Amino acid sequence: MSDAQIGRRALLRGAGGLAALAALPSLAACGTGSSRTAGGSGGKGGKTVVVRDSGGSYGAALQKAIYTPFTQETGISVKVLNLDDAPLLAQIKQGRPQCDLINNSMMSHTKYVKQDALEALDLDRIKSVKSAKIPEAQITDHAVGHSFYGQCIAYRTDAFGGKKPESWADFWDTKAFKGARAMVHPDGDLPELEFALLADGVPMDKLYPLDLDRAFKMLTRLRGDIKKFWDSGPLPGVLLSREEVTMSTVWDGRIADLQKQGVPVERQLNGMRRQFSGYAIAKGAANADNAYKLMDFALRAESQANLAKAFPSNPSSPVAYAKLTEEERNALAGAPKYYDKGFDADVDWWLKNESAVTKRWLEWARG
Repeated sequence: MSDAQIGRRALLRGAGGLAALAALPSLAACGTGSSRTAGGSGGKGGKTVVVRDSGGSYGAALQKAIYTPFTQETGISVKVLNLDDAPLLAQIKQGRPQCDLINNSMMSHTKYVKQDALEALDLDRIKSVKSAKIPEAQITDHAVGHSFYGQCIAYRTDAFGGKKPESWADFWDTKAFKGARAMVHPDGDLPELEFALLADGVPMDKLYPLDLDRAFKMLTRLRGDIKKFWDSGPLPGVLLSREEVTMSTVWDGRIADLQKQGVPVERQLNGMRRQFSGYAIAKGAANADNAYKLMDFALRAESQANLAKAFPSNPSSPVAYAKLTEEERNALAGAPKYYDKGFDADVDWWLKNESAVTKRWLEWARG
């Protein structure tokens, strides 16, 4: 999955962080980020909707699979802004958000709700939620999940004499699976405490609330073999390509990119951590009606399947996978054959504990 996707890296640490940023008037300046349009221009009006996404290859895929077809069907122009959380939240707080629809992590949406920055949704206006069979866990009062990215194991297939790591216990086993490791830095994603607990034998359905002492004890066992803590999506692939590590944690969509480059790598999805992204409507959105229409269009099973064809996005809709070929479907970590291998990150737990965990992680890493 692309590191451009909003909400994954440099997450604002806790709801208090958002509140502090919102208090800075200088952050409310317009013109932050970049924009592109699918016909027409932005601004208030019956034929426009402004959506916030992260741009890059992910944004290009959204343009192809979602925005352009939406405009063709409805005549509503889509303008895209690439805004960070701070200026967007500041705009909402001042009652003049630049965008209507927000594409962000579900965790970030929950943080926005705590700042009264999102509209409460009328789900009757989003018919595709039912037709696409969006999981109930990804439907909240203020946001609906459209896809997830998975964090899993990537390993060099030429490193272990034909053996394949099957679990996080194998990731920790540097005798049977020799070589250096790489894991995420909090600037890249949530600390990977769940993986440490899985390696220590905790069942996936018993992970939360996380046992911090036990998790950090396991991390300490591996600390001497961790060559690098990565903070951007491409870095695990660079380390694996250069043979600086034999295994790394990775965003699952990165594996296909490496394989296309000829790097002998494979993924192991057992114990994969899923984090969802979703749509929400900014409080005070100028084009709320059109935001509902675009959300409804984007959540259709057909739309999610089309996006998955254009980008390694894992649809939240189980119906979407049936609209893909077997090859397309099985390339995705969200395919039915893989889904039970992973678990959903507990957003509520992380919202309550992220700041404290990050502080402890940084102290641990300094040793």
